[in-house]
Amino acid sequence: MQALELKVPPLILVLLFALAMWVIVPLTPPWLRWHTLSVFLAAGFVSAGVVVALMGVLAFRRAKTTVDPRVPQQSSSLVIRGIYRYSRNPMYLGFLLLLMAWGCYLQSGVALLLLPLFVLYMNRFQITPEERHLQQKFGADYQAYFTQVRRWL
Repeated sequence: MQALELKVPPLILVLLFALAMWVIVPLTPPWLRWHTLSVFLAAGFVSAGVVVALMGVLAFRRAKTTVDPRVPQQSSSLVIRGIYRYSRNPMYLGFLLLLMAWGCYLQSGVALLLLPLFVLYMNRFQITPEERHLQQKFGADYQAYFTQVRRWL
């Protein structure tokens, strides 16, 4: 299973999950679809997702460290300010919110059931390996941050 660690860029993973959600919609019974709030929910989740992800990217840019999640060993500094005071992974949280928006837009409760799989995959094959590298590189500073701030929110 380690062969999958840090191999699939998270943005590609988001696109694959979005495609899977779209494919599953015709399989969704009509009684599991809703129409009234879907556009408003989608707009809210898109807004939140974009803001959260961008805040994460901007914090990395300000710290002049890599944004490429496939090479955590290239991190030049531990980013713990801004949105990183609330989430260790705001970019991934932003992606999750965007997928939630997509599921709402598709008006498919079944498509939303794929979101826990996204979280599980990200935890196992992206976040855990990143955390190992950060622990090795930043030691006690990362451990203190790890114990104070939650992984997602």
